[in-house]
Amino acid sequence: MKFSIIILLFGCLGFVALSSFKLDLNYGKASATNRAASSDATAAQAELYQELAKPIIERRCVVCHACYDAPCQLKMSSAEGISRGANPQTVYDGARVTAATPQRLFVDASGPAEWRKRGFHPVLNERRQTAEANIKGSLLAQMLLLKQQHPLPSAKRLDDSFDLSLNRAQQCTTIEKFDNYASKQPLAGMPYGLPGLAEDEHQTLINWLASGAAMPEAVNLPETALRAVAQLEQFLNADTMKMQLSARYIYEHLFASHLYFPALAEPGQQPQFYKLMRSATAPGQPVNVIASRRPFDDPKVNRVYYRLVPVVSSIVHKTHQPYAINDELLAKWQQWFVNADYQVTSLPGYQPEIAANPLTAFAQLPVNARYRFMLERAEHTIMGYIKGPVCRGQVALNVINDHFWVYFVDPDMLNSVQLEKFYQSQQANLRLPAEDESTTLPTHWLDFAKRQGNFLRARNQFLANAVDPQRYLTPATIWDGDGTNLNASLTVFRHFDNATVIKGLIGAPPKTAWVIDYVLLERIHYLLVAGFDVHGNFGHQLMTRLYMDFLRMEGESNFLAFLPPAQRRTELADWYQNSAPELSRFLDEDINPFNQPSGISFNTDNQKAELYQLFGQHLEQVQPAEHQLSNSKLADSSMQLLQQLAGLTGLPATTLPEVTMIMIEPVDGSAPELFTLIRNSAHFNVNSLFAEEDNRDPANDNMTLVHGLLGSYPDAFWHLQETDIGKLVAAAQQISNEQDYAGLLDEFGVRRTNPNFWTFSDNINALFQQRNPVSGGWLDYNRLENR
Repeated sequence: MKFSIIILLFGCLGFVALSSFKLDLNYGKASATNRAASSDATAAQAELYQELAKPIIERRCVVCHACYDAPCQLKMSSAEGISRGANPQTVYDGARVTAATPQRLFVDASGPAEWRKRGFHPVLNERRQTAEANIKGSLLAQMLLLKQQHPLPSAKRLDDSFDLSLNRAQQCTTIEKFDNYASKQPLAGMPYGLPGLAEDEHQTLINWLASGAAMPEAVNLPETALRAVAQLEQFLNADTMKMQLSARYIYEHLFASHLYFPALAEPGQQPQFYKLMRSATAPGQPVNVIASRRPFDDPKVNRVYYRLVPVVSSIVHKTHQPYAINDELLAKWQQWFVNADYQVTSLPGYQPEIAANPLTAFAQLPVNARYRFMLERAEHTIMGYIKGPVCRGQVALNVINDHFWVYFVDPDMLNSVQLEKFYQSQQANLRLPAEDESTTLPTHWLDFAKRQGNFLRARNQFLANAVDPQRYLTPATIWDGDGTNLNASLTVFRHFDNATVIKGLIGAPPKTAWVIDYVLLERIHYLLVAGFDVHGNFGHQLMTRLYMDFLRMEGESNFLAFLPPAQRRTELADWYQNSAPELSRFLDEDINPFNQPSGISFNTDNQKAELYQLFGQHLEQVQPAEHQLSNSKLADSSMQLLQQLAGLTGLPATTLPEVTMIMIEPVDGSAPELFTLIRNSAHFNVNSLFAEEDNRDPANDNMTLVHGLLGSYPDAFWHLQETDIGKLVAAAQQISNEQDYAGLLDEFGVRRTNPNFWTFSDNINALFQQRNPVSGGWLDYNRLENR
C-alpha cells in the first residue's frame, strides 16, 4: 500500500514537473518582473480594461473574490489584488498555535515581486508577454476556458461533487499544476458552482488577458477633492499635543472606514472614498504607510501623521463602512477635541498595556467628547465589528442573539467630572485581551472574569450614590439623538456567521435588548475592531469571544435595570436557560445584585413590552423610514399579503434561509421592488462557545421582512410578479420539510444553477447600488445555498 502511494506521489510530482518544464520551454521562466516590464498600458489597453474587462470582473468575479475569505485569498476587487494572485494559506483558522503573518493589500507588501516572496502565486502570465503565452501561462485564462469546455450541469441542484461549504478544502492550483487539476476536476472552472460567462463576456476577458492584462488604476483627483483632503489632513496633523492625542483617537476609530466628502459627490453617483492611514510622512509628501497589526501598535517613528489615501478597489458591501466628512461634523470635532477645556500634558505611549486600553491611553481626553464622537455615528461604531475583516465570524458572532435592539445612555445624564474619576479608578478592571497581543493562551480568562465582576459591583455602587433612580432609570436616561440624530437606536441581525446593523427599531419586539453607555461602547470597539486581529492565534480569538460574553451581558443588564428588580431576574433566567454553572454564578453574583428600584411605574403585567413601548415613544422623532414596508409602492392588498411572511414561526421559519433577497415586479410595470426576508434563529442562551445547535430553540424561530436589501451575503434569491405574492406566501406558510421549500424554489427561486442567474444578479446589484450610491456595494455570493 505504501509503495503504491509513493508511486502515485512521484507520478503526480512528475506530471507537475513536466507541465512546468513545457511552460518554461515554450514561454520562458516565470518572473514578476516580466509583467512589470510591460506595465505601461497603451490607450487601447486602458480602454479595454476600464470600459470592458473591469465591469465583467466586478459582476462575475468580485462577487465571490473580495473578502478575506475569498477562495485562495484571491481578491479580484482591485488591480493590486489580481496581480498579487492566490495563496493556499487559510486566513480563518481558529486552531493555529501562533499568529499568522498579515497579508493585507496595500499595506503589508507592494507589487507582485513582494507578494511572491510571501507565498502568493500568480493568476496572470508572468512568462514572456506574448498573446499565446498570456493565455497558456495564465491561471485565470485557463480557469475561464475550463468552464467553457465543461459548463455547469443542468440539474436544479448541484450534486455532492460540488463542495460549496464555507470550510471546504482549498483547491489552490497553480498554472504549473493546472493540467492535473483540470483532469481531476473538470467541473471546477470559474465561476465555480455558478453558470459560466456569456460568450461575449468570456471573449472580452480572453482578449484582455491575451493583450497583457494591463490594469491602469490611477486616480486623478480634481482640485476640489485635493483641497478637501488637504484641509482634513491639516486639521488632523496640527502640532499641539491636544490635537495629536485627539487625532490618534479619531484614527483608531476610523481606520477601517471609507471616508468621503458629500459636498463633492455627484447626486446619485458613488463618491470617491478614502482610507485614513498612519504615515511616516507629513502632508504634502508621498504617503509612507505604517504597516502594523493594530491601529494602536507602536509605529516605530518619532511622529505619526494621519493621511488620506484614495480607495481604488471596487466597493464590496461586506467591507464597506462609509463615513461622511462635512462641515457640520468638523465643527463638532473642533468643539469636542479642540475648543473643550482640558489639558494634555503628555502623549501616551504605545506599550500594549497602555495602547490596548482606551480608558488608559485617552484618559486626558474628556469622556463626553469621546462618547459624543462615537454616538454621532453610532451605527458606524457598531458596524465596525460586523463589517471589516471578519468575513467569517460564526465563533465571534454566536455571542449575540439573532435579533436585538440597541439603545444608548444620554451623554449628559451624569456629571462628567464624577464619571471621569470613576472610570480612572476602574482602569485595572477594564483591561482588554488585546494587551496580550496576537499569540496568547487563554490562561488569563479567570482574571478577566474577576475584573469584570469587580467593575460591575463598583459601577452599581457608583450609580447608587451618584444618581437619582427616579430620574436615571426612566426613558429620559436614553439618548434621544438630540432630537434629530437617527443613530439614537439600532437593530442588529445576526445571520449565523455574519450580521447586519441598521438605524432604528426594526421588526417585532425582540427577546433581548442592550443599553450601551460610554465605557461599554468603547470596549466593544477596542475588543472587536481596533484590538481584534483576524490573523491571531486560537488563544487570541478565544479570549476575544469569551470577553464579549461579558460585554453582551453588561448591555443586557443595563436594559434590565429599567424593569423592577424581580422582573429583571425573571427575564435574565429566560434569556439564559440551560446555562452552565459558572455562568449561573456570574449572573447571580455579578449581574443580579443591582437592586435599585426602577424609576418607571408600570401599568401592565408584561413589563418588558411596556418598556419597549415607552422607549419607542421616547425615540419616535428619530426613527428612520428607510426600511419601513410603508415605503413600498406595491398595492395595499399586495403588501398585506407580503407582510404575512413576517408572521412565519417555528418549522417554516427554521426551514427558510438566514437571508433571502426578494425582487417583485409590480403590476404597473414600474421599477422592481426589493425586500429582504430575515430568519431570526432562537436560542435558549448564546453563551456557549461550541455546539451551538445544542442551544437552539427552533420552535421560537421567527422572521423579519424589510423594504430594500439588508445584509451582504444573500443565501437565496426569489423573483416573482406582484400578482403571485399570494401564491408565494401560501407556499411559505405550508412549508413543513425540505421538499416543500424546494417546491417554492422551483416556482420563485433563482438558484445558482438557473441559466438566467447572471441576468438576475446584474439587475439586483444594479438596483441596490443605484438606490444606495453611498452605502451600497457588490453583494457576496459565498453563502448562496444549493437547495
